[in-house]
Amino acid sequence: MKQCIACGMPMKNPEDFAMGDSKKDYCRYCSRPDGTMQSYSEKLISLTDFIIKTQGLEENAAQAAAKSMMRKLPAWKTEAAI
Repeated sequence: MKQCIACGMPMKNPEDFAMGDSKKDYCRYCSRPDGTMQSYSEKLISLTDFIIKTQGLEENAAQAAAKSMMRKLPAWKTEAAI
């Protein structure tokens, strides 16, 4: 089983992958409509929003949590200092 390099989501089924393409290393939630992977800033915004909705954190705390999660993922190793 693959894990998304941008958010860590387990990708088991074809529909979990960006554009349903199991050769991609990122999931459908981390892709743009054209199938390319979101940028760091796009993913940070969407992950922050997801954390606010699912955990009820306020924006600054949610963004800090999102950054902490993202710095551990392969796609964002070069963004770790941000």
